[in-house]
Amino acid sequence: MDKAASQEIEDTVSKESPEYLQMSLAAAMTLGLKSGSFYKDATLPCVNLLLTYEEGCFARCAYCGLSFVRECESELHKDKSFIRVEWPTHDLNTIIQKLNSKEKCSHVERVCISMLTNKRALQDTIIIAKRIKNETGLLVSGLITPTIVNKDWLIALKNAGVDKLGIAIDAATPELFDKFRGKDIRGPHRWETYWKIIQEGLQVFESKNVGIHLIVGLGETEEEMAKIFQQAADREVLIHLFSFFPEPGSPLENREQPPIGQYRRMQLARFLIEEKKARVENMKFDNEGGLIDFGIPEQFLKEIVKTGIPFMTSGCPGSTLRVACTRPYANSTPYQAYIGECRNFPYSPNEKELERIQHQLSDFSDRVSLHSSDAELVSDDN
Repeated sequence: MDKAASQEIEDTVSKESPEYLQMSLAAAMTLGLKSGSFYKDATLPCVNLLLTYEEGCFARCAYCGLSFVRECESELHKDKSFIRVEWPTHDLNTIIQKLNSKEKCSHVERVCISMLTNKRALQDTIIIAKRIKNETGLLVSGLITPTIVNKDWLIALKNAGVDKLGIAIDAATPELFDKFRGKDIRGPHRWETYWKIIQEGLQVFESKNVGIHLIVGLGETEEEMAKIFQQAADREVLIHLFSFFPEPGSPLENREQPPIGQYRRMQLARFLIEEKKARVENMKFDNEGGLIDFGIPEQFLKEIVKTGIPFMTSGCPGSTLRVACTRPYANSTPYQAYIGECRNFPYSPNEKELERIQHQLSDFSDRVSLHSSDAELVSDDN
């Protein structure tokens, strides 16, 4: 059989999990499956993998590139971009082979397996986790979908070798959750279900082994976001912070990113609250819910800012690293990083970058009105 005929057969094979997985462009570059380099030589010590099915994800989240209702040139889930970039598909055998390559992946310390809202993902996530853990020895995280799991499944996931549990709540309030993920757009997710699985996750994986994702810029006030930081920290739940970035073809494609000042204040508040250096009750907010006082002595605050750590990516640790999941430029473009608006630094900010951060923390000039209109949300099946 010639090469062209072999490729034609390969192209017709259904590339679905558990045999196949999508991966972030950064992960594909790390594994040597895509060419390219990272701005400022950033590295990715955590390879991000995503389950994939022809029918895709059955959730309808208004901001997500994987949403069931997202307009796309192709109807196939595998052709949808996610977080601005393509997510190429490769077979699990090749992924494991590359992860075991000392030449390419000696710096990789963790793998994160992300589910979709698809019941096929329940069994497949367990299969994939077992193989990666047993065949690479790397640390494994699971970014799960609470809507389709239960406590028994969480126990099975831990037994498969997963040591960190991630749950993407994303929205800071029940109202915003319903508006963008739940009943208001006929989506399957429910706020109460997510917090129930967080609690059960703590019972199975124990404190500080469960983390939540939160997205700044979905319409919450800074006070509302700080309060959910405190709610998570009081439960010993870690917080992984993201900045909203509009996904083309999604109902929120025309929504702007949150102002950089707002995001910087939320990064600093997250760090202070999670590290038990401050509490939300001692912080002060203006009439629009903007954070104007972090509730700790100014000199102490300046020393923390100078470390740069609050503004670096928050995510699961590695075997030697404070954070392995650096997600280089997932929330901002390299150009934004170049002009001083890198949302999550995948490296330690330098002195010039720290000077910009200090100015950004006190910048309220481009605050978005809380009453700005969102794009009309699609709530039917068309």
